[in-house]
Amino acid sequence: MTRREFVALAALAKRGAGRIAIDSDGMISVAGRRRFWLGLYQLPRIPDAWRAAADAGFHLVRVSPAELPEARRHGLYGWIALGSIRPSREAEDEARIRKIVEQARHDPALLFWETEDEPTFVWKKPGELRIPPEQLIRTRRFVEKLDREHPFYLNHSPTNLESTLRKYNEAADIVATDIYPVIPHGIRELYALWPDGRQGDLLNTYISQVGQYADKMRRVAGPGRAVFMVLQAFAWENLREKDRDPRMVLYPTREQTRFMAYQCVVHGVNGILYWGLEYTPADAPVWSDLERVGSEFRELASELAERPLKVALKLEYYDTGHSLDRGIEWILKPSRGGAVLIAVNADCNPVEVTFRGLERFREARELFTRRTETVRTEEMRARFEPFGVRIWRLGPQTRS
Repeated sequence: MTRREFVALAALAKRGAGRIAIDSDGMISVAGRRRFWLGLYQLPRIPDAWRAAADAGFHLVRVSPAELPEARRHGLYGWIALGSIRPSREAEDEARIRKIVEQARHDPALLFWETEDEPTFVWKKPGELRIPPEQLIRTRRFVEKLDREHPFYLNHSPTNLESTLRKYNEAADIVATDIYPVIPHGIRELYALWPDGRQGDLLNTYISQVGQYADKMRRVAGPGRAVFMVLQAFAWENLREKDRDPRMVLYPTREQTRFMAYQCVVHGVNGILYWGLEYTPADAPVWSDLERVGSEFRELASELAERPLKVALKLEYYDTGHSLDRGIEWILKPSRGGAVLIAVNADCNPVEVTFRGLERFREARELFTRRTETVRTEEMRARFEPFGVRIWRLGPQTRS
């Protein structure tokens, strides 16, 4: 064990698993430290993947009980899927779940439990529920007799009515949905896709649908629960077991990956998880793109964990020859005596805009760009490419 890994292990053990809390805005804290969580359902298919995940700024990996020590060794947290207690196999499922919980519940690397994935989704049979809410609620109550320290996570498919999804809330402290909108036109029938070749079912077919689904899940979760989003780290065609069409292998680009992540932040989610790396070849660009996002999120870690500032920001748009649909979405987070402004263009066309209402800050410096100029905040004009992201550090605040 290297010194770095020993320090990570010691720090993780010191935090303890018994001090996990969900604040009123849904942010999860451990030992009093709030954190915006960045996680992976699967590790990348590269050498030394555990270390690569930690170095890239990820905090969390879905694991088996036997993998918790490895997560802990790298300073990572893990979550464990338990399944649920089926009425037809109650004794068998209770024994299996009891064994897992008793094996893992004291490990300081454990962050939360999961029961079942997408319990409402039945492909080609809309309106049917794969697993009724009572089964998951019953499972949670059973686990809580063994462990009341760890919250419960539940991921839904992006479809179904909000009223249907809310019936599962008693089984969850963290509510999520998985939306993977980068899909090639003309893809053949594939599990989880509608006949029109889409996974989601909103009118918005662009990647900015991610923000709309984040809003939907916040409404589903209600107050006091965390909201996570599960984003795309794969190409849909690679999910096909045989007879793949190489022309249909389409990964999210770096720009798309970055936009979807920051749009989630702007829409107030508390964590992002990525699914699909086990289906993604090591030579695909996906992992390097996720490293880029992770490095930026690591630099903004303290700001992302904060509650947003309430500022009456006004936007003045300029004609670019296109209609304005969704326009600029933004969030302002406190930072080092100033703030960080995160803004995304949810339109498929370029947008030019002036931000007004930032006079309390003296200047603005853009982050993660080759632009080096510092600008005055009284009239901050900016151009955004389609689905573009721009981030500024503002400050210091004036005394007035």
